[in-house]
Amino acid sequence: MNPSAPIRIDVWSDYVCPFCYLELPPIRRLQEQYQGQVEVVWRAFELRPDPKPTLDPDGEYLHTTWNRSVYPMAAERGMTLKLPPVQPRSRLAFEAVAHAREQGRFDPMHEALFRAFFEDGRDIGDVAVLADIGAESGVERQSLLEALESGRHTAAVHADQQLAYSLGVAGVPIMVFRPAGAGWEQAFGVRGAVPYETMESALRQALGESAG
Repeated sequence: MNPSAPIRIDVWSDYVCPFCYLELPPIRRLQEQYQGQVEVVWRAFELRPDPKPTLDPDGEYLHTTWNRSVYPMAAERGMTLKLPPVQPRSRLAFEAVAHAREQGRFDPMHEALFRAFFEDGRDIGDVAVLADIGAESGVERQSLLEALESGRHTAAVHADQQLAYSLGVAGVPIMVFRPAGAGWEQAFGVRGAVPYETMESALRQALGESAG
């Protein structure tokens, strides 16, 4: 993160949302193209928190969505995604990546969680799997296990979700732009897995408002 950047983008996403993974490259490109001008803060938004039922991994809804939207968009963006064989809850994954952030390993674990689920079909709702992904991302395994067991980051994950609800967020991904230090009343959102050009246009708009 770059707290001195003039524009802040809060991104709410879910590790079981393919469109959130598909939006990762445009966000990363924006960070590279506008270094020093943008700070990106990733936030948790669990689409199906307990007790809301998870989706059937072999159900018609997922197959239809993937065939109509996910696979074509992935091909367009040069990414390889596969419909995962499981549909876990993502709260523990959010807690795990919150712990990785404390160890300065947020970015590698953030991307590793998406890859693990959408490319390798791993169950990111399983504590042992999360510990493996953490270790692969440079996170100390035992401390991660202890954090997950104790629920150390549960409140922070819930706080992200509640903030999203208070802002009217109902789905992800959503990228909320605002001048650094400004309140939410000055923010505006860009929803969905949009192309890079849309993200760049939004950033230029935010930069213009910031300068004004």
